[in-house]
Amino acid sequence: MDTVAPLSIADLAPLAQRVHARLREAIASGSLAPHARLSERGLAEMLGVSAAPVRDALRRLEAEGLVHTHPRRGSFVADLGPDQLRQLGRIRAALEGLAAGFAAERASKAEAAQLQAHLAPMRDATRTQDLPALAEANDALHAAILAIAGNAVLTRTLQSIRGYDELTRTRILAARPEEPGRALREHAGIVAAIRRGDAAAAETRMRAHTLRSMTLAFPQRQEETTE
Repeated sequence: MDTVAPLSIADLAPLAQRVHARLREAIASGSLAPHARLSERGLAEMLGVSAAPVRDALRRLEAEGLVHTHPRRGSFVADLGPDQLRQLGRIRAALEGLAAGFAAERASKAEAAQLQAHLAPMRDATRTQDLPALAEANDALHAAILAIAGNAVLTRTLQSIRGYDELTRTRILAARPEEPGRALREHAGIVAAIRRGDAAAAETRMRAHTLRSMTLAFPQRQEETTE
């Protein structure tokens, strides 16, 4: 099994959350390669923790689609190739679009104002080119929209493909230098549609934004686009 860096004692987040984040990061970066067998004891030793938070993290990673568990064989890193990731991207675009449309139908004035406030840290991170902060601000905005949408089935379904975000985010942010600025403008347009209660526009804009992000992360080869 590949190595995973131990946790930092300076990180004050709950232990289970830190273990989950570290393992998800290791899978997204390739430090834990596709098909790698994941030993609870081995990972616990690498991270300097007990087996319990590792076991919990593996369950969460399996729910996110990043880990597969086979009876009597153990847990393994999922092998998500470009074709499957493009399919997941299309599914996510449809679901995120629905969430934005539902949010536009349900958002109170206070909730709409909170969405507008979420754009500020995204704008700051874009200006300073702070990619970790930008990723955090992006997650916070999408989570806020999903919370306003208020649909439990939609929330669970999006959570089940959460690993897709981790596997594509680095590719998306590194695709083009101007990408964060364009994404900020798209997010602002989505929030504006939600604030004025335009469900159709909110859904269309969110779907288009998410699909464009997917094409940046996984562009189709020329031979795939020709008949």
